[in-house]
Amino acid sequence: MLDMGSTSPGNIRFLTDRGHKNYSEDLLRSSLDPGLRVKDDAGNQVVDSKKFLDENLGYPNAHFDVVLCWNLPDYMEESLVKPTIDRLWSVMKPGGVLLAFFHTRDAGPDSTCYRYHVTESDVLEMQEVKFAPPGRPPSEKQSPRLQRVFNNRHIENLFRDFASIKFFLARDAMREVLVVR
Repeated sequence: MLDMGSTSPGNIRFLTDRGHKNYSEDLLRSSLDPGLRVKDDAGNQVVDSKKFLDENLGYPNAHFDVVLCWNLPDYMEESLVKPTIDRLWSVMKPGGVLLAFFHTRDAGPDSTCYRYHVTESDVLEMQEVKFAPPGRPPSEKQSPRLQRVFNNRHIENLFRDFASIKFFLARDAMREVLVVR
């Protein structure tokens, strides 16, 4: 099982108590590494998606049965979203399941980014995620900025290589998406 949020002792305990081997990758924080920034042909600063994927998600093909993607695509830079989802398709086993959350409306620049902690088989606790942007002092922690709101068609296109996708409306203007590879 791959948990793509920041490390959660509660999630690790919950999953390992049920016999699952758990891997954690904080891809949102990793995506903000200033060392990933390069200039494109027009001289604009962009994230080097190849370098990002070389340094993250370096697992063999068909390694995971389950991926907890959480709300990562809503907060990750646009240039990293599709390459990350494509890599997830590769590292998931056929029939593997991915859980993702997507905002249903734009909450504005001050939206709160949450980390999800599994506390029971049907209960999640939410904890606000805050960290200092690259190059800023730790005292300037803030919630990552919501980058976009995906509509259903965008989500279907994002996961078009997967076998199936199911949408569920959740609380707090969120959409739960279950995807099967």
